[in-house]
Amino acid sequence: MKIMVNGVPHETDAGRDDPVVDVLRDGLGLTGAKAACRTGVCGACTIAVDGTPQASCLLPAAAVEGRAVTTAEGLDHPVQRAFAAHDGLQCGYCTPGFVVEAAAFVDAWRAEHGDVAPPRDRIAAALAGHLCRCGAYGGIYAAVEAACRGEHDGQATAPARVEAMEKITGRARYTTDVRLDGQLEGAIIRSTRAHARITSVEVGHAHVVDLLPPDRIVRYAGQPIAAVAAPTRQEVLAIAGAARIGYEPLPAALDDAPDAPPVYDEQSRKRAPSASEGMTLPGGWNGNVRGPFSGASRRSRTAVNRIEAARRRADPLLVTGTFSTAVQVHTPLEPHACVARWDERGDLHLYLSTQTVALAAEQAAKRWKLDASRVHVVADHVGGGFGAKAGITVEAVAAVELARLCRAPVRVVLSRAEELTDAGSRPGSRTRIALLAGGGGELSALAMDMHGRGGVAIGSSAALLARLMYGTAPRRLRDFDIVTNEPPGTPFRGPGAPPMLWALEQAVDEMAHRLDEDPIALRRRWDGNPKRHALYDWAAALPAWRDRPRTGSRSGRFRRGVGVAAANWVYLIAPATKVELEVEGDTVVARTATQDIGTGARTVIAGVLAEELGLPVNRIRVEIGRSGFVPGPPALGSRTTASVAPAARDAARLLRAQGLRPGTKVVGRRRGDRGGYLTPFPVNGMALGRGFSGAVHVTEVEVDTRLGTIRPLRVWGGLAAGRIYAERPARNQCEGGIIQGIGYALYEERRTDPVTGTVLTAGLDDYRIPGIGDTPEMTIHFHQDGWEHVNGHGVGLGEVSTVGVAASVANAVHNATGWRPHDLPIRPDRLLEGISR
Repeated sequence: MKIMVNGVPHETDAGRDDPVVDVLRDGLGLTGAKAACRTGVCGACTIAVDGTPQASCLLPAAAVEGRAVTTAEGLDHPVQRAFAAHDGLQCGYCTPGFVVEAAAFVDAWRAEHGDVAPPRDRIAAALAGHLCRCGAYGGIYAAVEAACRGEHDGQATAPARVEAMEKITGRARYTTDVRLDGQLEGAIIRSTRAHARITSVEVGHAHVVDLLPPDRIVRYAGQPIAAVAAPTRQEVLAIAGAARIGYEPLPAALDDAPDAPPVYDEQSRKRAPSASEGMTLPGGWNGNVRGPFSGASRRSRTAVNRIEAARRRADPLLVTGTFSTAVQVHTPLEPHACVARWDERGDLHLYLSTQTVALAAEQAAKRWKLDASRVHVVADHVGGGFGAKAGITVEAVAAVELARLCRAPVRVVLSRAEELTDAGSRPGSRTRIALLAGGGGELSALAMDMHGRGGVAIGSSAALLARLMYGTAPRRLRDFDIVTNEPPGTPFRGPGAPPMLWALEQAVDEMAHRLDEDPIALRRRWDGNPKRHALYDWAAALPAWRDRPRTGSRSGRFRRGVGVAAANWVYLIAPATKVELEVEGDTVVARTATQDIGTGARTVIAGVLAEELGLPVNRIRVEIGRSGFVPGPPALGSRTTASVAPAARDAARLLRAQGLRPGTKVVGRRRGDRGGYLTPFPVNGMALGRGFSGAVHVTEVEVDTRLGTIRPLRVWGGLAAGRIYAERPARNQCEGGIIQGIGYALYEERRTDPVTGTVLTAGLDDYRIPGIGDTPEMTIHFHQDGWEHVNGHGVGLGEVSTVGVAASVANAVHNATGWRPHDLPIRPDRLLEGISR
């Protein structure tokens, strides 16, 4: 078959029914079109066929025979320069598809309308078939508008992040793009039962490895059983699909009923996975309930006594309620992926989509009993993670074991269904809260019982984070796990904070109404953090806040409302972080064993070096994503920038002192803060610093009381995290946090079959994440004071920028309708039922 791709004729032996995305990637070695969903929903595989954008995952090869195919690699278009200048990307995995679609739209718009910007709704309609899990939609809007105005027809302007053009042109190499000589494809065989003992595995194929735990019991539908390998994806999927698994059924616990059958016995509980960042809190077991952990409480008996006395006297200043949240799935657009190779020396090489390059190498060395110097982890570019890609996960185990068995490199890439089932999720929750104010309006007591539902995982702690909000009033905080035969929860961007704030910030909002006090003023009065005081003052001065309607005063079908929520997050650091600099010719090369998942680590390092050394950015090259480099931080817990930026500055000053002579090499380190850390001995390479970052989000929504839909119109995000090293990527990350918070509030809900435990939302057409049309207008305000004691004067933004957003949406809905949401997401059926009462 002959096809023309990017102006070059090719002959391919692909079958006429083979998806074009596979022909381009596997047959021609092009990496711009990404097979992220394979159902035509996400847009990552978009190409142009005779100038018309098409989803290449649904397009058979026969459909492009004799036609002109253009991928992102073949474009040279103003929209690409606009995406780079306006930072219309983060991890970049979805970006080539966006660019191909946007280029066609820009050309058509300018041909019809001239060099004027289109309205937002026209851009949203044109790009509706594309998803960006990072939420870089604000920059995408700006880029398309600027390209339509003709602002990028000439030479390229400085990109907002150093690797922008690699991602925009499709040249950036992700783990799913790796193809080695002799490489085989691997696939995982998974359980179809929620609880069973595996009695037999018949594959009829020599290349199979066992992935079962020692007791041979599967505890959720989708749990890995075995892995197989074959030369092609089609072959390995056929082998995995034909596998015959023998099951001895066991009773399954698919709800939280007190008489549900046990998920674990006393011995197997010790192997329960963790839904936290490896620091599962202690707690006893009572059937499938674990806990409570109440160690974060303060004067708990006083809190309970005050609340019970208030109940008896029917105190109107006692706010109580039960709030629930659904399971939210990470679903980064680049699925979990690993290519494993054993070399002739017995060294292990892993190309891994990971947030923890160094930790993955350490865990691999321990698991396969190798010296650390013999494990080599590579993560050039990572297509998102949000907490799910930490350490050695099952795709890596499968790839490594298959590679050893087959004596050949093996690639294992999870399907979208696997990603939505078993690759990571924020546990669901049910929270009972009681909030009491005293006669003078002061916070008198707080009680919070939070039951996390993380499937077979434990440690979904959240109530303890309420210890860190609103002063030192007495409080009883108890965390429980409800264990079920469902896929395990894992840490997700601000673990525990969004469900805790969903309850707490709505209770505080309700208290403001009962006290007849401005909700921002009440928060400011209760909150002793001076950094957040500055944010409250900023938010209170917003015209949208000053002019908000009286709660419940609106009538008619469409009702607008404005809500607010506050948040904080701990300051985490990786104290061992180092940055090595080497002068190569007229270029300074920086190296550290960290990774960039879209947050801008390369750009932060390059910016610090350019400032300290007085060099243009084009004379600086940042090399990351290699475990053999000097120690770097994981992309977890908002610790990357606060770790690498001071280390880069230290290295730059050492180099400047020695002179920028070719061959000069120095190593800078992340030196300590004034006053030290709260954890003088780092745990898992992480230390807890002094102070909390802060956020205040003000959200305006429009509620359609006929259809039950909620449309976020505008969001103002105030962030107190100190110095901002790379302004546009930082703003982009905070905007993306707002988008993910809106998804949590309104759309995202993993659902399982109540009888079989099978995940039903196994595609991006079933599990909805926000698209560009769901994006409100966003304003980000950075308060940069208050972190002078920190080396570098700045801390992380990733968590604090998103954890309070859902609560601000709920408070806006209450302001618009007078109805208080209690269950998340705020689905149309829930809203219509609520406002009809």
